[in-house]
Order: sequence, then structure tokens, then C-alpha cells
Amino acid sequence: MNIRNKAKETINLFKQLPKHHQTGLAVASAFICGLLLFPSESVEASRHSDVSMLTPGVRHALDIEISPSSEIIDFEDTSQWKTFTVRSGDTLAKVFSRAGLSARDVYNVTQLGDVAKPLIALRPGDEIAFLTGEDNAFDELRYKLSSTDTLIVRASGVNGALEAAIDTRDIDIRHNFAQGEIDSSFWNAATKAGLTSNQIMNLAGIFGWDIDFAMEIREGDTFNVVFEEQYIEGEFVGYGDIVAAEFVNQNETFQAVLHEDGNYYTPEGRSMRKSFLRAPINFKYVSSNFTKARFHPVQKRWKAHRGTDYVAAVGTPVMAAGDGKVIKSGYDRFNGHHVFVQHGETYTTKYLHFKSRAVRVGETVRQGQTIGYLGSTGMVTGAHLHYEFLVDGVHRNPRTVELPNPLPIAEEERAAFMAIAEVRVAQLNNNKRIMLAMR
Repeated sequence: MNIRNKAKETINLFKQLPKHHQTGLAVASAFICGLLLFPSESVEASRHSDVSMLTPGVRHALDIEISPSSEIIDFEDTSQWKTFTVRSGDTLAKVFSRAGLSARDVYNVTQLGDVAKPLIALRPGDEIAFLTGEDNAFDELRYKLSSTDTLIVRASGVNGALEAAIDTRDIDIRHNFAQGEIDSSFWNAATKAGLTSNQIMNLAGIFGWDIDFAMEIREGDTFNVVFEEQYIEGEFVGYGDIVAAEFVNQNETFQAVLHEDGNYYTPEGRSMRKSFLRAPINFKYVSSNFTKARFHPVQKRWKAHRGTDYVAAVGTPVMAAGDGKVIKSGYDRFNGHHVFVQHGETYTTKYLHFKSRAVRVGETVRQGQTIGYLGSTGMVTGAHLHYEFLVDGVHRNPRTVELPNPLPIAEEERAAFMAIAEVRVAQLNNNKRIMLAMR
């Protein structure tokens, strides 16, 4: 009722006004209504957004310019990460100094024991990330040790004391395989099959007690390998072990399976590791084979050649073929620098024409230990290693001499190994079927 009375009073007042005043008010009212219903320009909601771009009920971002002197402050977290790359000649103290941290911070980190020792031996290119808080106080340090391990040093809440630990990311192991057939060299065939340099050398090492890769590889020989690939959160980070391998050399098949103890065995459980390596050198190429007689290039006469010559670059390390004791290490004009090793009561190996010797008489050597460096001393026409193998004082062909039987896997390990071997041999056979179907 009050609203109706007010309306009547307003109308009566309007009627009492002179005609020209009534006309002016009517025009003014119409103009104001037009502005409300039909604005002449879009209402500006932000510097770059007009009303036609805004949707009711939707939050829109405002593009606001901030002057260079302006600063956005997060009042909940004033800490920040800074990453520094280690330069040549850098020490931990220098890196901490660049990060604005104190000598006391450096000292506290170095007192954390063995877990923090990697920080003492920094390498150029390494990266160290620091998390600092208010007044640039040290909060945390992260130093990547490998694709899986990161060293973390963190200030605890108790008097700011430091704690160090290794954070290890889980690795997902997947199996892949490679196969190849040799038409020119083992190295070329393995590279063509996609194996890395390390995998090629490891494969040769697995069968190094049975096959002389310098002398016995032939065209048509084949290999078949199952190896590990490592992934972290779906990202490939590297290769793991060769878990199974097969090598067919001159129609003789050799198979090897990796056991949990880190050693390789035949599928029947016999160790691949034997008393002697078939070759004492990582070869480049071989100049002459084992024969009963040959024409000596210096003495110009036919004579027995009681060993094998391996030609490689001067300085190439030469390994002891087996465990033993050095019974001779000397020099003469025929043999040049040479080393003889006695292996028990039955076997002796001789290594001639070294550039220099790495062992002395009376020393005990282990299989694979460097005993000298290939050269061209003595009566030779070029750099090479002359290698001899004697059984009870009689020269034998080191490539074909029958060696002592390898020890079998421990009896308590046999059942577990045989279960692994069955799976690995099945993988090798399956790989061969896949490759055969692809041909």
C-alpha cells in the first residue's frame, strides 16, 4: 500500500508541473533508459578482456603487467631451489660459496661420514641442487650419483642438525635379445645386431674359456643373446647383465646362463670359468696359426712354431692365462722381454717379445692379471705376442689342448639354478624361432 500511495503522489506532482517541465523530464527519462538498455561501449573488465568474452560463473585470469620492480611474494614458502654445475678445479667449498652458503655449512656436510663422501670427489659437469630458506639458510642438498641414486642432505628440525641418505629409485628390468651370423668378423656382426661395445666384450668374455676369438671364429658362426634393459618410471636408463647366451662356433654349440651368484654356468650346471683362458690378449688380429713347422722370417729356415702369435698395437696389455707363479721374467736377444708362469705341477705358459714386463720372478698372478705389454723386442719382424702352452714340459696347442674339467655348481644351489636355466634356454630357443620367422 505504501508503494501505491508513493506512486500516486509522484504522478500528481508530475501533473502539477508546467507543460515544458513535463516534456523535459520525459525526454531525460527516456535517454537514461536507453543508456541502461543499450550501452554505447562494452564494459571494460580488464585491460585486455571485454564483457563479451566473459562467461557467467567462470573464473577468468587477468593479464596484469607488473613493473620490473614489482615482486610476487609467497608468504607460505620463501624457500627456493638453485642448481650449480661443477666446474674444472671446483671444490665443495667453491660450489657452496657460489650458492651463497657459509664455510660452516661446508664443514657440517663434510662431517656426515661415508654416505656424503661422493661430495668430496666432485667431477666437472656434475650438478648440485640447493634448497635455501629465509636469509639463504641451508635447508637441503641433492646430488645425483647415478640414474637410480641421489644423495640427499637435509637440515632436520632439531637444532638444524644435518641428515644424509641415499634415495634410490626402483628399476624395472625388462629382457631383450639380439642375434647375429658372422660373415666378416665377430665385432662387425655383433654391432650390426645392435649390441654395444661393452656387451660385445662381455659376450666374448663369457665364452673366453672355450673359444679363442682371435683364432677360432669362422664365417657362418652364430650368436644369440638375452640381456637386461633397465627402466625407471618408463624411461630407459641403461643396460644390465647378459642373462643367457649361445655361441655356435664351427658347428659346436656353447650355452651359458647367469646365476644369482654372478657367475655363468652351462645349462647342466658346469662353470663356464675354467683354469685357463683360450687367448691371453684382447686381440686386434692374428698373424699366424699353430702349426708344427713354419718358415722363420728372421732365421730364414723352416722350424717348429710351438705357439700362437697375436698381433696387436704396441702397448696392448697381455693377461696371465691362468692362476700361477712367475718363474721367469727377463730379457734375451731371441725372446726379448718375456715372462714364464708356472700353473701347479703340470702346466706352464710362456709370453714373449714384450715391450715391457709388469711382474717379477716369484710373484703370484691371477687369471686375467696384466703381466706385460705387447711389443717387438727380440728376434721379430713386427710387434706381436708369442704365446706358448706346455703340459708336463711338452708344447701343446693352446687352442685345442684339453683343460681340467670345470667345477660344477654347488649342490645346494643346483635346484634353484636349474629352474633359472630352464627359463633362459626357453628364451634363447624362442628368440631363434622369432628370428627364423622374420627371415
